[in-house]
Parts: sequence; structure tokens; C-alpha cells
Amino acid sequence: MVLLHGARQCGKTTLARMIAERRLGTYVSLDDEAELRIAQADPITFLLGRRHPLIVDEIQLGGDRVVRAVKQLVDADRTPGRFLLTGSTNFLSVPTISESLAGRVQIFHLGPLSEAELAGVPPTAIDAWFEGAPETTAAGRTSRDEYLTLVCRGGYPEVVGLAPDRRRRWFRGYVETVTQRDIAALADVRRIAALPALLRWTAGMTSGHVNLSNAARRLQTSRAAIMSYFEWLQTVFLIYELPPWSRHLPGRPVRRSKYHITDSGLAAALLAVDAPALAAPTAPAAGSLLETFTVNEVARQVSASARDCTLWHYRDNQGREVALVLEDPGGAVVAVEAKATQSPDPRQLRPLAWLRDRLDAVAPGTFRAGVLLHTGHQSGKLDDRLHLQPIDSLWTA
Repeated sequence: MVLLHGARQCGKTTLARMIAERRLGTYVSLDDEAELRIAQADPITFLLGRRHPLIVDEIQLGGDRVVRAVKQLVDADRTPGRFLLTGSTNFLSVPTISESLAGRVQIFHLGPLSEAELAGVPPTAIDAWFEGAPETTAAGRTSRDEYLTLVCRGGYPEVVGLAPDRRRRWFRGYVETVTQRDIAALADVRRIAALPALLRWTAGMTSGHVNLSNAARRLQTSRAAIMSYFEWLQTVFLIYELPPWSRHLPGRPVRRSKYHITDSGLAAALLAVDAPALAAPTAPAAGSLLETFTVNEVARQVSASARDCTLWHYRDNQGREVALVLEDPGGAVVAVEAKATQSPDPRQLRPLAWLRDRLDAVAPGTFRAGVLLHTGHQSGKLDDRLHLQPIDSLWTA
């Protein structure tokens, strides 16, 4: 079977319906209370009494009983492609579902739209980086103000064409639905009203290291409760973790993860900032939101690429920091920095150069490229395997 999961309103249902129509299958949603009652009362009949392939939307609402029935049917008939399951929560971390379907399921994650998808451009930048040859293209057509507009718009399909005031209302309703309904339906969260406040606090920390003890003091609750709430925000794909990377390098890597809001438009809405506010030279959120936007763009392109990469970040106790480290299964590494500047300074490449030199010493041949992405127009190679590229090189044909 196939599992397609991701945040609400990313297009899973639209995609699932298209597949059902193309494959002459059946689409059912457990968001429909009548269908949910039927599924939970007699899951085997519910699953067998439909034309296959059977697309079951929001499978997590069925709980363990429905998931175990799917497993039973797959074990009895291993014909591939009989079931497509979708979910708006991370299937593997929902406590009400104990069955992982290991060995029986292929999992795909669907995020909000990337700029490459919207531009209709295949995700070739990642492969070019790993080949050590980031292209010097005609990119750099996007102004800094236009980048900030993209940051505040985000990639949720529903909001791409909305005016800013309607987009803000959409995000407000979206946060309320996911935190007050979706999490409440699956979790025993006593202070459910604290979730939007925690999410806003996390938006202010996006692209940074999150101190949950500080969040607990600010929201006047226990650290254990905040940790539980934080895990639920990850489970419903509102935030995601970028783990720390290390490969026996000199110095002491910081072992704390960084966190990003899943969509920069959502983060901007939570912080109540728009593109004109971010354009001010002293706007404190511009750098972190632009980094989140860029990391999200890279992550979405990686998910669409045949190259199987893992995403990390690097920081050590000497203050050296790299926003994004991509590593493929063979150990090849690409390091990426993202800056809001239109005038990139060669000194901003120093963390990338340091990482290149250290890897050359301990694992020769594994460092493929260091790329500084920025909001200006400069593009080219500055040093051995170190490159400047405008951010829009990620989606410019």
C-alpha cells in the first residue's frame, strides 16, 4: 500500500481524488462521520466492499482498528497498489495507532507547493550541487521585495492566489482548525488553548534553536506539557525538526535541533508581519523567515528528487553555523547558507569553507559544494567548491 501524509490543505485530497478517478478506484474520507462510523463498526467489510484501488482519506481518524484491518487484508493478498491511505498527521507518531505497517507500506510526504512546482521547473538544482557544478544561470531576476512577498505568501495551494488580507484570515482559520480540532481529536491535551500561543512563539524562533523551558515559563505551564504540545505540533506537520549534523569534526558540535515552521507564509501570519514590514532594514524577522522559506524550498525539492538526501544543520561551540547540510546515502555532503542580503560578502562563506576543509581532512572527496543563497543577482564560483547563487536559482529554468 501507499501512505501519503502531510499538513492539511497541502493538496492530498485533490491528488487522491485524481488518482481514484484515473485508476477507476474508490475514494472515501474518514472526515465524513457516517463513513467513519461504518469503518469502525466493521472495518473488513468497509475495506472489501469497495472497488479497488481504495483511497482512504484521513486514515488516522479510523484508529488502530481500521489500520489493523488494512494490514490483515494486505497480508492476505500482497497485490501492490490496492490501498492508498492519506493522513494529515504523521502516521508513525500518532499514539492511538500502534501498527506501523512496516514492510507493507511506501510512505510519501506531501508539503505545500514549492516555487519550482509553481514555475513548472524540474528540481535540478540539488543534483547540480552534488555534482559539484551549481549552474551559473540567468537567475537573479527576483528582487528582495519580491522574495519577501513570496516568503509571506507561502505555498499552501489555497492561498497562492489570495490577496494579503484574505490570506491572513485563511491562516487564522487554518491554525484554529488544526490546533483546536485535529489535535483535540487525537490527543489528551488539557490546555488546548495554549497550542496557538506555543505555535506563535515557535514562529518567532523559526530557523533557530528552541528552548522549551523558556516556552514553558512564557506560557505558564510545565516543561513536560510544553514538550508534549510541541510533539503534537510536529505530528500535524505545523513544525519540523532539522537535526544536528556531525562527522567527527574538530570542535564540539551543538547537539540541539533547529526547528522550522512548515510554511513561511504561515510563520509570517503567526507573527503578524507582511512584506513591507519585513523590507525595513532593521526588521528582526526578515532573516529567519527567509531562511525558513529557503530551507522549505530545498526540502520540497529534495522530496521530489530521485536523490535520497537527509537534511541537517551544523553548529559548534565556536559559533560556526551552517543553515543546511544535505547528505546522501554515500556520504556526499552539500552545505547551504541562506542570507537576506542583496550584497553577499565573501566572509559569509567562511563557515562553508571551514566545513569543506575539515571534511577534506577527515573524509576526502565527500564535500561536493558549498552554496550561499542570497536575494541579490550575483552568481558564480568564488573559491574551491564554494558558490554564490540567488535564491531563485532553485526554480529558474
